Formats: sequence, structure tokens, C-alpha cells
Amino acid sequence: SVILDGNSLNTETLLMMSSGNYNIEIASYAEVKVKKARKLLDDIIVENKVVYGVSTGFGNFANVVISHDNLEMLQTNLIESHCAGVGPPLSPEKTRMLLALRINVLCKGFSGISLESLTTLVDAFNASCLPWIPEQGTVGASGDLAPLAHMALGMMGKGKMWSPRSGWADARIILEANSIRPLKLKAKEGLALINGTQFIAAIGSEAVERARYIALQADVVAALTLEALQGTSRAFDAAIHGARPHKGQQAVAQRIRRLLQYGGTPSEITENHKNCPRVQDAYTLRCCAQVHGIAHDTIDFVTNILNVELNSATDNPMVLIDRGETISGGNFHGEYPAKALDYLAIGVHEIAGMSERRIERLCNPAYSNLPAFLVKDGGFNSGFMIPHCTAASLVSENKCLCHPSSVDSLSTSAGQEDHVSMGGWAARKALKVVSHVEYVVAIELLCACQAIEFHRPLKSTESLEAVHSLVRTVVPSYEKDRVHSTDIEAVTRLLPNELNTLADNCRL
Repeated sequence: SVILDGNSLNTETLLMMSSGNYNIEIASYAEVKVKKARKLLDDIIVENKVVYGVSTGFGNFANVVISHDNLEMLQTNLIESHCAGVGPPLSPEKTRMLLALRINVLCKGFSGISLESLTTLVDAFNASCLPWIPEQGTVGASGDLAPLAHMALGMMGKGKMWSPRSGWADARIILEANSIRPLKLKAKEGLALINGTQFIAAIGSEAVERARYIALQADVVAALTLEALQGTSRAFDAAIHGARPHKGQQAVAQRIRRLLQYGGTPSEITENHKNCPRVQDAYTLRCCAQVHGIAHDTIDFVTNILNVELNSATDNPMVLIDRGETISGGNFHGEYPAKALDYLAIGVHEIAGMSERRIERLCNPAYSNLPAFLVKDGGFNSGFMIPHCTAASLVSENKCLCHPSSVDSLSTSAGQEDHVSMGGWAARKALKVVSHVEYVVAIELLCACQAIEFHRPLKSTESLEAVHSLVRTVVPSYEKDRVHSTDIEAVTRLLPNELNTLADNCRL
């Protein structure tokens, strides 16, 4: 189980929770806060105070006062009217992350949700009862309104819901099959479920964690390429990087030094070209630490932003227990995660940009002194000609996807919500960029492993030979033309898993 309290969730744990292998428990002290916040809200309702979203309409209807008899129906109307999302649904894994994150934020005790309703959300998560949530439709300002409304709708027993046993089916049937009573919204509870940046932050958490994995792998793959191209490891000397002491740059340089056994016993391949007259390598080899390094630092920066966001109250109005009042504010605005995720896309894209250029160097005999496209009988066999084209196409797509969505804003709700973050698209495209980077690095890894074999019987370092051997457990050597796509998919699946051990061993 993962115990949620509204204060200690992080991106790594949230991604872990996407698997369906973990249950949620609410910390006892969080339950106390939730109860106190609901009691305060109920007292305010009894006193007939006018509070936004509790006894008024929403957005541009904030000045419309709602009668006491209609407060609960107001919340139902809110959820149903805000279910305006379009496009394919989130996967079960992404939906788990979104639901878990909303539960965590509600645990902070600023929302006014009842413990009964919060427990229903927890029960649904633990049973993998996951609502249909279209991925498009949020502008990321007054919260991720449309996707979170679809989440709430399913919890009310309406619309579609997914479970492992049934697949997609009627939400009420799935809840009943799991002995979960559908939500009956009390005053403010609809608003409590949809005010927040949890769509942005959940998708962004997957993006940044996968970016962390692939950035580490890219360092390992770059070292293997350097070895295959008989490059020099002197560019990674500690004295050079100590003179420009960016954290990420120094970490990448040390990682590559360890992989290449710089300062120790050189590999047979390195020893074989020690008298090579070439003084320095091309930038995609020589400047690897500098370029990969800023990607690592970007990932760390974005992780810090998201870890704050995962544990932030993003409601409007905020229920302030200690002061006995509610205050309207703007914590729902998604500019923080939106800007950070735009930055993530730009930062991690450059890893693929470097990787694609190294693929070109491996495949081009003018650069590599290896057989063209890394295959015997060139002309009869095309070798890695088209995998390089695939890498180039993905890098080109990423260049378009890296245009920051958060520089755009369209006024909504009749000018009441006159600046929005567009953070939902920032998160979705950041994840798309990361997935493209994974493919490009996988293609470079295939090429580098193939290139190393043209140096046989000479061996590389122990660590890099281990990488080569691991790849060969899922993809054989490329002796003659065959379908590439299955090899690329197999190695891409390998990257977030086994290779991590090698990358972790080379961390600072």
C-alpha cells in the first residue's frame, strides 16, 4: 500500500502507482483534516453565507446566488456540464495516476470534500474501477476541468468505466460489481473534484520519470558509440569539466569516464587506435557531457516543480480550517507545471538530436571507416539505412512538438478566465517527445552494437560489453536484411528496465 497524506507524494511513486499493483491508504492525520474542513463548510452552509461554487454559479456565473434547496443539484450540474472532453481515453495506467493524485490533493484538507466521498475514490482506485477520461479538452487554468469532470462522472455511476475483469462497461454496473456505492455529491463536492492541475501533473510525472530513464540510457549508448567510432575519451577528463562545474555536465562526464575506463586499463578497441593522429572528435561525441548534462539538469528542475505540484492544494475556494473561513484564489492555474513541461520537452529533445547525428556517423562510412549502413554486402543489403530515416523523422517531429504550448492563451468563460496555461497539451506533447527520444536512442543502441562487432575480435570495456550482450539477448546480430521494426520495439522496451542497472552504476 501507498499511504497518502497530501504532503509526501513524488513523481517516482506516482508512476509506480500506475501499474495497478498498489493500494491506497489515507493517513489518519489526513482524515482528521478532511473531517474538519467538511465540518467548517457545513457550518458555513447552515449560516447561509454566500461562497463561490458552494452557493453561487461558476465562472462568469459567480454572481448568481443558488438557493439552499439546489446546492447538491448544482454540483451534479457542474460535473455533467463540464464533461466536454474529446479524443481517445486515457489508458488505465494514466487514469490510475490521475485518480491517485486527486486523492492525494484532497487529503490536504483544503477542499471541503467529505471523508465518505474521499473513501469512495480510494475504494475505486484499489478495485481498479477507472472512469472514461478523454485526453483532450483542458486549457489548464480553472483546473483541468473537463478530464476531472469525466473522472467524477464515472464515480457517480454515470458514463463508461474500465475494470480488469470487464474492460469498458457502464460505470454503475462496474461499481456495483465491486460493492462500491456511486458518489452522491454534497455541496461543493463537485467543485472539489475538478478544481486542480492533476491532469497536467499526472501526465507530466510520467513524462519526467521516463525522461530520467532515457537520459541515463543515452549516456551509456553514447559511450558505446564513441567506442565503436574509435573516438577519444580525453574530452571527458575531470579537469575539463571541473572548470565548468555544471552538475549535469560533471555527472555525464564521470559516467562516460567510468564506462570507458578512462584513467584505468583501456579497452582493446581503445588500445588499438591509441596512435591515431586525430586530435578531437565531432561535437556529438566530444560535447556529449555538455549537451546531455543540461538535459539531466532540466529533468531535475522539472521534477522539483512537479513534486511541489503533486502535494499542493489547487482548489477554489480554499477551505481554511485554522481561520474558519473560505477564500477564493487562483491555485488552480496550471502555469507552473505547463512552463516546466514545455522546458522538459525542449531539454530532452536534444538527447534525440545528438543521438540521430551519432547514428548518421555510425552509418556513414566517410565518418566511421566501417561498412556503409553497418552491413555486409552493401547494395544487396540495405542495413541500417532506413532506421536512420526513422530516427530523423522522429527528431523532426519533436522540433515541432517543442514549440511551447504555454506561450499561448485563449480567454474563456466570457472573459472571467482571461488567461490560461494550456498545460494539458504541454504535458501530452512532452510525453510524446519523450517517447520519440526513446525510439531514437534505441536505434542508436542497435547501430552501436552492430558497429562494435566490426571491431572483433577486439573487445570493449567490461561495462560496454555487458550492454552489448544484453542487447543481443533480445535482438541478434544483423547479418542480412530483415524487418527492423521488431528489433527497434524490442530494444525500446529494454531501455527502461535492464540497462538501468548499468546506468545506475555509473552515476555520481
